[in-house]
Amino acid sequence: MSQDSSHAPTEKNGLRSLLLPAIGSVGVVYGDIGTSPLYAFREALKPISYDGITRFEVIGLTSLIVWTLTIIVTLKYVLFLLRADNDGEGGTLSLLALLSKTAGRRTLVLMVLGLVGAALFLGDAMITPALSVLSAVEGMKLVAPQASPFVVPISVVILIILFAMQSRGTGAVANLFGPITVVWFFVMAAGGLIHIFDDPAIFWAFNPINAVTFLFQEKFLGFVVLGAVFLTVTGAEALYADLGHFGRKPIQLAWFCLVFPSLLINYLGQGALVLKDPSMARDPFYLMFPSWAIIPVIILATAATVIASQAVITGAFSMVRQAIHLGFLPRMEITFTSETNTGQIYLPAVNTLLLIGVLGLVLLFESSDALATAYGISVTGAMVVTTIMAFEFVRVKWKWSVLVALLVIVPLLALEMVFLGANLLKIHDGGYIPVFFAAAFTIVMWTWRRGTAILFAKTRHADIPLSSFIPSVERKSDHAPVCVPGTAIFLTSDPETAPAALLHNLKHNHVLHEKNIILTIKTVNRPRATEAERFVAESLSERFSRVEIRFGFMEQQNVSQALAKLRKGGLKFDIMSTSFYLGRRKLVPDAKAGMPNWQDRLFIALANSATDPSDYFRLPANRVVELGSHVII
Repeated sequence: MSQDSSHAPTEKNGLRSLLLPAIGSVGVVYGDIGTSPLYAFREALKPISYDGITRFEVIGLTSLIVWTLTIIVTLKYVLFLLRADNDGEGGTLSLLALLSKTAGRRTLVLMVLGLVGAALFLGDAMITPALSVLSAVEGMKLVAPQASPFVVPISVVILIILFAMQSRGTGAVANLFGPITVVWFFVMAAGGLIHIFDDPAIFWAFNPINAVTFLFQEKFLGFVVLGAVFLTVTGAEALYADLGHFGRKPIQLAWFCLVFPSLLINYLGQGALVLKDPSMARDPFYLMFPSWAIIPVIILATAATVIASQAVITGAFSMVRQAIHLGFLPRMEITFTSETNTGQIYLPAVNTLLLIGVLGLVLLFESSDALATAYGISVTGAMVVTTIMAFEFVRVKWKWSVLVALLVIVPLLALEMVFLGANLLKIHDGGYIPVFFAAAFTIVMWTWRRGTAILFAKTRHADIPLSSFIPSVERKSDHAPVCVPGTAIFLTSDPETAPAALLHNLKHNHVLHEKNIILTIKTVNRPRATEAERFVAESLSERFSRVEIRFGFMEQQNVSQALAKLRKGGLKFDIMSTSFYLGRRKLVPDAKAGMPNWQDRLFIALANSATDPSDYFRLPANRVVELGSHVII
């Protein structure tokens, strides 16, 4: 008896630690996919409703939706890709970081795929909030048609409030949004249950033959319908990118116990409603509910769509931080919003950029119908990229044979290529918008990656190896620099050569500190570095030491904190008599060297916008000295 009671608190705490993140994930991870029923079924019906809707078309369309959710979300993401993580972190760039360790000659191909996938996801992060909020607010027109002119202004206000809340952190947002979204899923399921038996023939949608037959009978029209059916899985890529915020088990628990059953019941209910009365096809979601419930449902739907946007916003924050630490973007200000979960972050610059893009889309398209045509290309493109990279992952990490990997991955890839083709049909109706966003983000990331490589190569010719520099400055002579007390720490990206700041200090001030530390900060291809590998310290001479501090790509790169631990580990220096020396370069474009002139100027603009290294690396502000130089690129 006592043995059982002793284990009870542990089991209770274990269950609580699983349920709370699961509820939080419902709001942040599943908000987007949970609001798709507002518009997905309606938009999928439109291409086949011009000459009347047949019973078979409704059943076939519902079957397509059921099996799209089952194959794309349940099988690919929830059961398969959530296990393809990099020490608990998901997303395209996490896969890229993991695979680049063993890629060899395929590194460039994987890098391009990773960049394109990340860019497509960031494009999706602009479109999803605009589409979700517009679709919910438009519900007002059912009860108050005269309110139509106010849809766009109300949507703009809601979106501004949403983005203003981001600085509070994912945890705070999840605590607020999670329970609301749980209620939303129960309401959706209740709406579906009310009508699911209006016509029991809708249960034939569980037979995948109806989905396949529908596509073959409708031919090109069925292909067009696929583009709208894909709206049902919006947010699936964000589900993978947000893995680090909540963990695999809570996300899976939320899907199987609440999200998936609620979605199935709701779509089946919409299908049964249209089977009974085809005139309901104009807005099957809201018309499922009795007239007295429409206004409360609209209010709840508006709250749910605001929450839906959270999935891609938090995913975008994670994606950009990974891109910064992997060298694809310049340093940006990153605020950590949780003391216990390092995955919960806020990036002011990214938040502002997303807000501007989202508001621009709302003002440009003005309705969810118009914006739905622009949606899908970025999502399907990102999914295709992830699937291709997953093929490499299962071979390298899980040691699958090429045959087994092909048998699993190729059917998924083929299905997603069909969806991508269907969405490409909409490119002239607004589909060019996500393509434009993705192209712009790809160019920015590629320019930064290429520019930093060129800059490193151009500055190397003036570098002096430490092995020859240290003996020359320590040699006693009449021209030897003056020795001053204290410690100087020189930050550099190349630990084998004398830092530019050290050379400038000698040239202009003619002094050398009593202790000098050559410090390199390295990002490893894992989310977090272990404490055992955090430091590598090496004594080069009596006055010079070389230190390398390693961080994971999901960690805050707090150098002051790391150095404090290093002092406890045996490296002796007084932080109050220590100065940090940084080299600051003024870049000058040269069209004849490196990149084209426009790309040079883009790289310089990105470099100038980067967060000051003393802020980014959390250096003590009153102990930093910056020495500049001109570099032609």
